[in-house]
Amino acid sequence: MTMHLIRGVCTLNTRKPKFKMTKAKHAELQADWMDHNRDLKRQGLAKISFDEYVDNRRGIVRGKPVKTSIRLPTDTKPYRRETTQHIPSLQTMGSPDSCAKKESIKYTGTLIKGIATMHKSNAVPVINEEQMQDISRMRRG
Repeated sequence: MTMHLIRGVCTLNTRKPKFKMTKAKHAELQADWMDHNRDLKRQGLAKISFDEYVDNRRGIVRGKPVKTSIRLPTDTKPYRRETTQHIPSLQTMGSPDSCAKKESIKYTGTLIKGIATMHKSNAVPVINEEQMQDISRMRRG
């Protein structure tokens, strides 16, 4: 049997569950908060309130975010190697048009009379009448 989706019912839970503060959880957090403040005092830092500690433990950030400035480097010139010698680019064949397109090669002679098809679309050059007859007989004699 196949499973079908019920219209209006979603199985994905995308909401966070609400935080429930029980008496036991409150007592545990208060003991941890006292230990945390004791550690802050040893480090020479200011104490925080219980509400701030609970929010901190739950991952909730209160107040304005602290902006930090980004320091850009003071030297803004791009790095360039100091050289006294200038080496120009190489030009082959002595002309600036060395990369120009070559002309296509075309046969202009009179030796080849034509092109014949021998077997399975095999193009063969024909030079004389005897070759034409051999190709037409498929070289069977």
